[in-house]
Amino acid sequence: MRLKGKVSIITGGGRGIGQATALKFAREGALVVVSDMNQAAVDDTVAEIRKAGFDALGFVVDVTKRAQIDAMVAAVMVKYGRIDVLVNNAGIVMDAQLKKMSDVAFDKVIDVNLKGTYNCTRAVVDIMIEQSSGVILNASSIVGIFGNFGQTNYAASKFGVIGMVKTWARELGKKGIRANAVCPGFVETPILASIPEKVLESMRERVPMGRLGKPEDIANTYAFLASDEASYINGAVIEVSGGATI
Repeated sequence: MRLKGKVSIITGGGRGIGQATALKFAREGALVVVSDMNQAAVDDTVAEIRKAGFDALGFVVDVTKRAQIDAMVAAVMVKYGRIDVLVNNAGIVMDAQLKKMSDVAFDKVIDVNLKGTYNCTRAVVDIMIEQSSGVILNASSIVGIFGNFGQTNYAASKFGVIGMVKTWARELGKKGIRANAVCPGFVETPILASIPEKVLESMRERVPMGRLGKPEDIANTYAFLASDEASYINGAVIEVSGGATI
């Protein structure tokens, strides 16, 4: 169990990559804290973890609301007395070409994906500094490196969280805290459910491995980066895309 006893908060943990990460961390021995905006999604993930024979805490949290984040962090500290890992996984998409993008859509994606990542990290960083240990993992995307048609807001947010990781790695490394980013490619999550099969097939054709990623592929990467096996990996940006950007 590579994460035995590590108290780990996973935002957006109710579904997709976040849920797979919560389950993976639990199986690796972590004390998992599931955070999501959707109560049913939180309950489902906590139930799945418990069905697998482990325990977890669940919180309904909007990452744009600092008071909600602070309340969750305070409750976790009362329960466990420490926070070892933060996975900033919560995110949304509101796609449109630049000429058609509304200010509302731009601001919402930035608020959740970028400011939400800042909010959550700001809420735990003093705790990690006091401990002289911690791991911060930001969910970026290959879109955050290479851009993508119709995703001005999403690309900006995902590029931004890479910049945060690079900065935090410099600021916090000497304090025993590591910060890294993971950049998924095309992953089979509920977000893709509405995409026509013809489009999905074209996405598969862009991947040298010939398939879309699974949430577990990303979860496995997070688990490695959170573990002591990755103790010298800091400020890294790791693509998990099956080679889609080659």
